[in-house]
Amino acid sequence: MTKSLYELGEVPPLGEVPETMYASVIRQDRFGPPKQAFRTEVIPTPAVGRGQVLVYVMAAGINYNNVWAALGMPIDVIKMRQAAGQTEDFHVGGSEASGVVWAVGDGVKNVSVGDHVVVSGGQWDETAEDIRLGTDYIVSAGATAWGYESNYGSFAQFCRVDDYQCHPKPKDLTWEEAACFMLTGPTAYRQLLGWEGNTVKPGDPVLIWGGAGGLGSMAVQLVKIFGGLPIAVVSDEERAEYCRSLGAVGTINRRDFDHWGRLPDTTDAAGMKKFLTGARGIGKKIWEILGERRSPAIVLEHSGQDTLPTSMYLCDNGGMVVICGGTSGYNGDVDLRHLWMRSKRLQGSHGANTQQFREVVSLVGTGLLDPCLSACGEFEEIGNLHQMMRDNVHPAGNMSALVNATRRGLSDLSG
Repeated sequence: MTKSLYELGEVPPLGEVPETMYASVIRQDRFGPPKQAFRTEVIPTPAVGRGQVLVYVMAAGINYNNVWAALGMPIDVIKMRQAAGQTEDFHVGGSEASGVVWAVGDGVKNVSVGDHVVVSGGQWDETAEDIRLGTDYIVSAGATAWGYESNYGSFAQFCRVDDYQCHPKPKDLTWEEAACFMLTGPTAYRQLLGWEGNTVKPGDPVLIWGGAGGLGSMAVQLVKIFGGLPIAVVSDEERAEYCRSLGAVGTINRRDFDHWGRLPDTTDAAGMKKFLTGARGIGKKIWEILGERRSPAIVLEHSGQDTLPTSMYLCDNGGMVVICGGTSGYNGDVDLRHLWMRSKRLQGSHGANTQQFREVVSLVGTGLLDPCLSACGEFEEIGNLHQMMRDNVHPAGNMSALVNATRRGLSDLSG
């Protein structure tokens, strides 16, 4: 007899979709610190339309976009979707997952019910005019971050995705390992290898901010895999050792410097002296690590406001600062003389396209790229895991949460 709701970890008959499901939900009246914003609720299981797939979620990755969703800022994602005509008054986050294909809509040919998959976080309309005219998918005007800008993400028993988001799960990974790298890995891959003319090459020094974090841990390995020389910026010796274990040729402790923040006005002599002393001090550390006077060919940025002036100063002539976030603030100051007189490049980079997602899955599947799972919580801990990230007390590497993988020993769904 068909049940309307299954408990977490309880496996319905393959392909049977219950009417309702458990989900870790954010609502507008709970906006605030993640530990208060997330609550487990029972909600309707989403139906799949043409080109869509319903995935029975085994584990879900934890990343910063649902810290923002919990806070309701800089964007209230619920209000944003309602303004576009959607009716749900809740948000189910989660932008990466591992799981089992449970139902498919019309026109889906690349996956079948029962397939073990990992799910990528970029969504777009493949019929959009700009895509048909050759625009890269993730740059399309209609591209969105699944589980952040769109609803029904991975923090639920079932998630709803577009078919192209499903990739074969690396068979040697556990469910929790497979869930944790599909945002940070492809994002770092695109930053380092997606911008023609400034891709990492053998022997290239690459400076990586937050080298022990999820993005940084992927970047350190990718630079090493493609023959570059990764230099990680960290906050303590424990994280420095972690980066060196991943292949960093050296590390720099940002706490040894105090020039961070907005770039002083060029007429502020004292302020500029302080900035230049700090930026040049980091440059000298890079020279010491490399054993020669060389500058980073690529600077991998995501912290933004506090570090961007230093990144632009340190970047080599003709090199690139590539940025995918702004965790320290969104107002990034640039001394334009460094930009134009040294032919440097400041490149925005967001997510990845289907090919880049698949290439990262292949690197993980062959054992070249470690997903760097450092912490895995239970379903009820999803809010607390995001709170750790918000408070910057999370461990090095990537984090995930068990969803239906809370019960072990299920041979037909084993990881």
